[in-house]
Amino acid sequence: MSSSVVHLKEMGLTRWVFTTSDKSQIPEPITKGTGDGLGLQELSDSKWVELQNRVSDCQLCSLHGSRHNTVFGTGNPKAHWMLVGEAPGAEEDRQGQPFVGRAGQLLSAMLFSLNLSRHTVFIGNVLKCRPPDNRDPLGDEVRQCAPFLHEQIRSIQPRIILAMGRFAAQALLQADQSIAQLRGRVHCYPINDTPLVVTYHPAYLLRSPQAKAKTWEDLQRARAHYVGQVCGDQ
Repeated sequence: MSSSVVHLKEMGLTRWVFTTSDKSQIPEPITKGTGDGLGLQELSDSKWVELQNRVSDCQLCSLHGSRHNTVFGTGNPKAHWMLVGEAPGAEEDRQGQPFVGRAGQLLSAMLFSLNLSRHTVFIGNVLKCRPPDNRDPLGDEVRQCAPFLHEQIRSIQPRIILAMGRFAAQALLQADQSIAQLRGRVHCYPINDTPLVVTYHPAYLLRSPQAKAKTWEDLQRARAHYVGQVCGDQ
């Protein structure tokens, strides 16, 4: 079985979803550098490297005492797409990389369905350190870590942000609604009005595969806005 079929089956799709005309609207992937840590160690942008070092050395909240590694993010630092999750889990903390394991495999399938890959997007989290026992992040932890994420977004200047899961959506939009209330439209990221689409976290989809159909709707919505629509459109 080809890798493309495997990825599509992960998302519950049984055939290729883009027509030739659809695919022609997607810009060629940016291919600067190689590997999941694309360009992060080789950037000429000193501010990006400085930010990475500040995250690595951060002791602004108590999470620094229990972490093994900070998880700065991975992918293309000049990406058009930015994906944001909640916080590192146990394996992410060990590896220093976001979205590994089964959730990471499903995320790769989600990206594949959009003709993207982990090398052509940037993937990060609201928190850069793992909360103990995978508990929800605390308000102070979010406040201390938020400037790092905002600075990443300002530096990357993505054309669209995909917020994965309730917590990421609420943190990015400074909202308290449920994910059901936040899905179904394109929001504007408050800091710089970047279009932002809310969808389910891959870990939730592993527990509730019936939500994959709604996630596919979200991905299609994000893609439609990526190719030319604006914040606030349905």
